[in-house]
Amino acid sequence: MLNKERHYAILTWLNRYERATVNQLAKAFNVTRETIRSDLNLLAQEGGIERCHGGAIIKRRIFHTQSVNNLDTTIIHFFDAAQSKKTIKSRHKGRKMKGKVCILGSFNVDIIANVDRFPQSGESIFSENTIIGPGGKGANQALAVSKCNVKTHFVAKVGNDQFSQMAFEHLSSSAIDSFTLYQDKEKKTGTAIIYVCQSDGENMIAISPGANRSITADEVEAITPEVRNSDIFLTQLENNLPATFRAIEIARRNGIKVILNPAPWSADVVHCLKNVDFLTPNETEASLLSAIHITDLASAKLAAKAIKARGVGHVIITLGAKGALIYDGEQFIHIPALKAVCVDTTGAGDAFNGAFAAAMAKGESIIQAAKFACAFASLAVEKEGASNMPEYKDVLTRLTHYNDKNILTEKN
Repeated sequence: MLNKERHYAILTWLNRYERATVNQLAKAFNVTRETIRSDLNLLAQEGGIERCHGGAIIKRRIFHTQSVNNLDTTIIHFFDAAQSKKTIKSRHKGRKMKGKVCILGSFNVDIIANVDRFPQSGESIFSENTIIGPGGKGANQALAVSKCNVKTHFVAKVGNDQFSQMAFEHLSSSAIDSFTLYQDKEKKTGTAIIYVCQSDGENMIAISPGANRSITADEVEAITPEVRNSDIFLTQLENNLPATFRAIEIARRNGIKVILNPAPWSADVVHCLKNVDFLTPNETEASLLSAIHITDLASAKLAAKAIKARGVGHVIITLGAKGALIYDGEQFIHIPALKAVCVDTTGAGDAFNGAFAAAMAKGESIIQAAKFACAFASLAVEKEGASNMPEYKDVLTRLTHYNDKNILTEKN
């Protein structure tokens, strides 16, 4: 048996029985105890197991993929993920990492059609270009966080299809530090059909959530250690709501600040607002939640007051080209947007939320975090594809164009 095959077999054994002694494994695989000790030491370095007196114990909570078709596949995926962590560490080399964000969210496969204009009802039009790639609000936001020199743990659920491998490979090759990727054996991986208008970068999106909506209470409870060890917990509404609300409660119970991006919109979001520290609706979502139609900054302020009255900590309404409006119950703060050459607005909200969460995890003030998020989002819309996030150094450069005199503060 080759070394790598034996490593898989040892992990399979430990996954089944939780622990094993050196003597047991040496006998099972017909090798010396010295060979087994060497194997266990290597696997412990990779993070898969924990050495104990005379043997080893599986470390289940860092099993990056779970229930992936069968046990052998799970083991192989975990081993490959452990290897990819070396690559991630090398990418972080020379970067000063500060803070940690845990994200519960969606992974979708995006099918993007670039069009000259949106089709009318019953009309067929040609697409200039069609792209199939990774997406989902949760995955996009996790990518944004990972670009900001902040440790990132992402939790998602995929289906039993070829797209589950795309999810694994996408996350493994990214700068996301670690992830928990569950798999539903019956449902399909989530998908999103996206039209992007080439003239102004605006978009229309239809989402089929698939396995994103099947994450269970047990699966959410299993990520408690990752939530507890984070500075910020970030989530959206593309997963099933009971699981999302449970995760928010876990974060609140452990004293972790919660950022909720209430998208896609659901009226049931009102049931969790008391546990949310920062709510980040866009104009449409804020209008629906407040019952005040937002048309300008003045109406946005009225909407923010109405939302704050529902029990949320801070309201941050993203206003697209008009920037962002913050309301903490005492004052309004308007953070203007930076000028951008708009190519694709699909991931703008995800870019803002991820960057804002990263800055808050670093200990920045809410004003500084919102400034950073606006700069990050202004660069994101200049790129094609929702998951195409800007580099940290480019965001810092764009921030130099900010004039703090343009940030307007108004007492309530």
